[in-house]
Amino acid sequence: MGAERDRVAGFGRLEDGLRQAGDWYRWGPYVSERQWGTVREDYSADGNAWDYLPHDHARSQAYRWGEDGLAGFCDIEQRLCLSLALWNGRDPILKERAFGLTGPQGNHGEDVKEYWWYLDATPSHAWNRWRYHYPQGPFPYQDLIDVNARRNRYQPEYELLDAGAFDGDRYWITEVHYAKAGPDDLLMVIQLTNAGPEADTIHVLPTAWFRNTWSWGNNEPRPALRASGDRSVAIDHPIVGTMEFIAASGPDGAGPQLLFCENETNLERLYGADPATPYPRTASTTTWSTARPPSTPSGPAPSAPSGTRSPWPPARPPSSGSGSGQPTAGGPAAERRRTRWAPGSPR
Repeated sequence: MGAERDRVAGFGRLEDGLRQAGDWYRWGPYVSERQWGTVREDYSADGNAWDYLPHDHARSQAYRWGEDGLAGFCDIEQRLCLSLALWNGRDPILKERAFGLTGPQGNHGEDVKEYWWYLDATPSHAWNRWRYHYPQGPFPYQDLIDVNARRNRYQPEYELLDAGAFDGDRYWITEVHYAKAGPDDLLMVIQLTNAGPEADTIHVLPTAWFRNTWSWGNNEPRPALRASGDRSVAIDHPIVGTMEFIAASGPDGAGPQLLFCENETNLERLYGADPATPYPRTASTTTWSTARPPSTPSGPAPSAPSGTRSPWPPARPPSSGSGSGQPTAGGPAAERRRTRWAPGSPR
């Protein structure tokens, strides 16, 4: 408590601005679970935010005003973001963000259909602990939409548990720990436990990416990144600065594999238009293997793991997976019955 008291004592006054709140406040859990379907991203003619950017578009649409992700962490202006993506080998898309029903879809209105918890944190964000339960079977996206659509407001909601997603305890207990040794020295550790009765495989993809601030006509320079080694990526951002992501080996000693894509809207998937880049946002598992670093890596790219200037435990990217909607780097990691480890390969 003495160290945390000293860190908090160095905070400025929030009313003077977030960047002046103190160095230890610069990085924290400022990424939302859901940016899709919100008024912040609504450019529709009729103001229907839920229909303008639904969950199905989120993995392919570059956001304008914010980002979302599981166990998200970012700088105070949300220019560089870190989060977790998972794949159980059975879903058609990566699990990158919380899924839920929009207002018209839910029989009781808008509702998130996931199970996650914020377990622990300190005011300085020097320590944070987050948990999520991810089904081992196919996530019932359409079933949750269809059944709730058939119910009226006098009936109970149809939840993930009702859909049988956790039958037989076949799910992954996922915990993410963030620790800071200094204001800009960040460690991300991911621990997974197979709660089910049989051995199974999980693909773990820690992800880093830049919020797209360069595509809106403001002449803002694009950030750049480059692989600086087998397990590290150097990044340069005009405001965040120069940093390095470093990934440790997986639990079996295998090094991370870096995969990249651009944080640009997937025009071909959403609108049938010519792509603006060969590596746009996409999180379908069938396209993961096509995402490779461009010859001159630059742009919103994320890279190795989380944290800035300090090593972190990695995971290897999925053998057949996809890039998520962010520029990324990463590798898969298999987890067996009740084993615990700390993956962290950049996605």
